Amino acid sequence: MRLPFLSVVFVLSQACGRGHPPDASAARKADAARDSAFRGVQARGGQVMGVDQYTSTHVFEPLPDGGRIELQRDVADSAGAAVIRKHMEHIAAAFGAGDFTLPGVVHSREVPGTAVMAAKRSAITYTVEVLPRGAALRLRTTDPEALQAIHDFLAFQRQDHHAGMHHGT
Repeated sequence: MRLPFLSVVFVLSQACGRGHPPDASAARKADAARDSAFRGVQARGGQVMGVDQYTSTHVFEPLPDGGRIELQRDVADSAGAAVIRKHMEHIAAAFGAGDFTLPGVVHSREVPGTAVMAAKRSAITYTVEVLPRGAALRLRTTDPEALQAIHDFLAFQRQDHHAGMHHGT
């Protein structure tokens, strides 16, 4: 059986991490229907980040020297991507100053790891990476306590956002 050309392109784009499954938004909405806490995170996240959380994908990836937070629109959306990039620049500056207010607002509680990250702010660097449909925030440190705090922060975020650890998971 021969697949149509566009089906092959779509499958390859998924395998290469260049797109998100078309049902990703529906899956997030179904999660929210079952989980009122997740529904709250999605609503507050949309207000803080400026983009619809149901049609955007988060990735929270722990790395040996820190981690990476990725937020991208699920489809091409230049206006949404620009909003995400501006948000990530704002977050990089706030986190660099030891201000973790916005994650607390999104999650409606103190987020694990943020107290140590604030105290160790001079040991952590935050760099924004531009992505095709959004941006990523790269967190780096050589401090073992700061590294553990970053990993705790990312693990909590991944769980609360029902997100993946790597692109496509």
